[in-house]
Amino acid sequence: MKRVYVNEEWCLGCHLCEYYCAFAGSGEKDMARALREIKISPRIRVEEHNGISFAVNCRHCREPLCVKSCITGALTITDNAVISIDGERCVECCTCILSCPFGAISRTPNGGGAIQKCELCVKTESGIPACVQGCPNGAIVFEDAVGRTVV
Repeated sequence: MKRVYVNEEWCLGCHLCEYYCAFAGSGEKDMARALREIKISPRIRVEEHNGISFAVNCRHCREPLCVKSCITGALTITDNAVISIDGERCVECCTCILSCPFGAISRTPNGGGAIQKCELCVKTESGIPACVQGCPNGAIVFEDAVGRTVV
């Protein structure tokens, strides 16, 4: 199963991954028009602590606490091991937000659904997450979990 991984040593803290993520979720064809004069709402976010920049994103855990805590079954694990959201079933209880140990789930701003999280851009043509494609320094990669600690 491929997942998004971030190499903090290479992350510049430029936040371009956030813009590419927000653009991918917009459904538009022109990034400048899609994101002009709006506050973006990406499913990945860059944080900085003690001079180290890193991205916070869904890790698509093997035994996800968010899925176990979802009282309506709005969060499920798909056949390709991606944790996906069914916005129709979500009742905005936010137990998934509280249960995620990585802080990777957030409320959707401006309505349009209760929660949002990375779903690995599975609906895109390329099958490669937009944050990975847009990272100018190659700090974000999309690869198998071989040799990595997976939760």
